[in-house]
Amino acid sequence: MEFFGQPDAGAARPFSRAVKAGGLIWISGHSAPHDPERGIYRGATPAEEVRNSIAFIATILSEAGSSLDRVVQVTMLISDRADYCACNAEYVKHFPGGLPARHTALFGVPTEARVGFACTALAD
Repeated sequence: MEFFGQPDAGAARPFSRAVKAGGLIWISGHSAPHDPERGIYRGATPAEEVRNSIAFIATILSEAGSSLDRVVQVTMLISDRADYCACNAEYVKHFPGGLPARHTALFGVPTEARVGFACTALAD
C-alpha cells in the first residue's frame, strides 16, 4: 500500500488524503480548500464549491497516478438538501466520458463546507 498526504501525529484530521492498493486509489472525503489568509476560498455558491472540490480531488488523483476519467465510484457529501440540484448540475460537467457510480449523503463537519467528495479510481 502507498499512502498520500498522511497527517502529522496528533493532527485534527487523522486520515490520509489517499491510499493506493491493489490497482485502485481511494480518495478520502474532501471539500474545496479554504484558507482566507492565503486568498483561497471554497466558493460562493454550491456549484463553485463542487467545481473547486472536484479540482482538489483531481489534484490528489494526479499525485497518486490517476485522473478523473478513471474514477469508478463517487460519494457526494452535501450539508443541505436544497443544494442537491445545483451540485448535480455542476458535477456532471466533470465526467463527460461517463458518470461513475455514485451515492449521495448528508453530512455535517466542523467547517462551513456545503459539499465534499470521496471517490475510488483505477490506478495508473
